[in-house]
Amino acid sequence: MTAKKKAAASTSPSKAFSAEERAAMKERAKELKAAASKAESEKDLIAKIGEMPPADRAIAKKLHAIVTDVAPDLFPKTWYGMPAYANDDGKILCFLQAASKFGSRYATFGFNDVAQLDDGEMWPTAFALKSLDAAEEKKIRALLKKALG
Repeated sequence: MTAKKKAAASTSPSKAFSAEERAAMKERAKELKAAASKAESEKDLIAKIGEMPPADRAIAKKLHAIVTDVAPDLFPKTWYGMPAYANDDGKILCFLQAASKFGSRYATFGFNDVAQLDDGEMWPTAFALKSLDAAEEKKIRALLKKALG
């Protein structure tokens, strides 16, 4: 490849990301620019939940109540436009990816590596959620307690 072609290739927009992924990256860039207080971040998170379709909104509202009850010291914020909860170091411990975010058939509640849910050489870090009833709430509470260790 000639130098001219390499330069043109490096400046052309990437076709590797979908429109939804590019939108999520733009949301993340916006979040990084905003140095918001915990109250402002929670306000943004609540606003994002309010924008969700009804099924996702119901899950997100319940999940927010669970996380703030079990882990009141976590910092509620948005992460790539999704509800997330960070530790004192600002690292995301857990997050909710709404089903509508990428057109999935279920929402995903996930944990990042700071949660240290390690169990042997392989363990789950993300969980599909079609609804959030008492049985799922009990599991989520237990996972959060383990993640907070």
